[in-house]
Amino acid sequence: MKLVAGVDIGNSTTEVAIADFDNNLEFLTSSMVKTTGLKGTVDNVMGVLLALKEACQNINIPIVKLDAICINEATPVIGDVAMETITETIITESTMIGHNPDTPGGIGVGTGKTVFLDELEYIHGNEEVICVIPKSIDFESAAKRLNEAFKKGIEITGAVIQGDDGVIISNRLGRKIPIVDEVAYIDKVPMGMLAAVEVAAPGKTIKVLSNPYGLATVFKLSPEETKHVIPISRALIGNRSAVVIRTPEGDVKERVIPAGKLILMGTKENKIGIEEGSSAIMNSLSKVWPLKDVTGEAGTNVGGMIERVRQIMGELTEQEIEEIKIQDILAVDTFIPQKVQGGLAEEFALENAVALAAMVKTSKLPMETIAKKLQMETNVKVLIGGVEANMAVLGALTTPGTDKPLVILDIGGGSTDSAYIDKRGAVKSIHHAGAGEMVTMLIKSELGLEDYNLAEDIKKHPLAKVESLFNIRYEDGSVCFFQKPLDSSLFARNVIVKKDEMIPIPTKHTLEKIKIIRREAKSKVFVTNTIRALRDIAPNHDLRTIDFVVLVGGSALDFEIPEMISDELSHYGVVCGSGNIRGAEGPRNAVATGLVISYYKSLRGN
Repeated sequence: MKLVAGVDIGNSTTEVAIADFDNNLEFLTSSMVKTTGLKGTVDNVMGVLLALKEACQNINIPIVKLDAICINEATPVIGDVAMETITETIITESTMIGHNPDTPGGIGVGTGKTVFLDELEYIHGNEEVICVIPKSIDFESAAKRLNEAFKKGIEITGAVIQGDDGVIISNRLGRKIPIVDEVAYIDKVPMGMLAAVEVAAPGKTIKVLSNPYGLATVFKLSPEETKHVIPISRALIGNRSAVVIRTPEGDVKERVIPAGKLILMGTKENKIGIEEGSSAIMNSLSKVWPLKDVTGEAGTNVGGMIERVRQIMGELTEQEIEEIKIQDILAVDTFIPQKVQGGLAEEFALENAVALAAMVKTSKLPMETIAKKLQMETNVKVLIGGVEANMAVLGALTTPGTDKPLVILDIGGGSTDSAYIDKRGAVKSIHHAGAGEMVTMLIKSELGLEDYNLAEDIKKHPLAKVESLFNIRYEDGSVCFFQKPLDSSLFARNVIVKKDEMIPIPTKHTLEKIKIIRREAKSKVFVTNTIRALRDIAPNHDLRTIDFVVLVGGSALDFEIPEMISDELSHYGVVCGSGNIRGAEGPRNAVATGLVISYYKSLRGN
């Protein structure tokens, strides 16, 4: 037996295909493991060894019995986010609390100066006040003292409470006032300052404090000052309760870092401001294509981001930073929750941002280093194969029912590769930044999640609402019933439905909102990159000249991506579907299979 292994090192997974070259080409087995380290770096070797070991065990041979190992040319891709306008929300002369506690009391809007509960006896009867109550005072004492103050004619228009007693205190008051509780940093609330408290009815959201003109009315702001409170009002949109307090001038400083400009270098040089948005950036990119390199304006957000990409790649590939060239970018409009400067309960505001995926071109040196180390570890000859997209075409052609001419879309974790093979077998390919990992990043940032794996699960699996302990309603409206009761901790929660478990989503976003964010993220990355890639490789750059598109790679297994891409391509009369490599692997293993086929053909002079 003459056994050859093809190894595809991807951003997310490493795949292996092993074939016997003795008589004809016969594929024997395959395997897949999680990629170790960043794609295209020496850390990949550990994952390759695991994948080879698993595949070899399937056919009961040691790795050393392989005649050759063919690895792909792995190009690293890094995704990062550049803020459009600011890194810290601008708030001048104001502090806010808008953390949406579960148990606010009362209803309505109240304004007045902030005073501690102990100071109520010193207040003049005609002065409107917002009472601040620390956790050290129990709810019964607080309610009793507030009622006594009401009888004395003191105008208490609202309350801010450190504990979670908002409803209990409200139920004991002779006069209903809006009460916001669970304010952890109550000691930071400035005293004697004008404040406004708003609590909406159950099921509704606040209207006054989430409106910049409402804030202007309450605090008698000038037009210039109103501009500065926009971040506050935006941060409070959708909350049931909120507090805004005006602080002494200079108490909260503003710091602005400009978004900066991208400098795109290709057939000519173009400068484009990040604040102009993703469409303008991508239009500017098309005017200079093919891209040779990208830099960012010094001292700006985007300048820092681009240099960070270079620095990381320089360290990982052991190359000088000036040798690292960015050969493609994908810009996508998004929102980023930014911590509000001046907040007292870790408030966040959604800021416009531009997410950038940058594809870095390195020399062949890193792949040669990987090949050398792998050869040393296995004592097997290691060869660096061709361009990923070209190898994927050869693998895709093993899908039953396919023939030349054909286009493949290899949608991986970090990049979208596309290749066109004509009737004569000539292949034209293109490699674009941005794929599955960028979608995960967008979901994570827009939902304000801390857990990357949770965002990955939201991307990959359908959502549901647990309506009772015996049934859930899926995002498409269908209902599923259970014989045994679900875990009580899942009751009334939004969950991700995986094969063997349900994972609760720890956000207050509605099921529909999470679904919209997920689908928009996929559309912004996958559909945009699909159209971009096909235009680049189609004859005469006309999508209508393409008849068949085969989707390969991990993202082709997604429960909605193939349908989204197919719907978009149907406008151009293109037939699109997921591949089935060798009639057995589904859309997986295309590149690994292609590497083996390519080596087989080279040995026979094809």
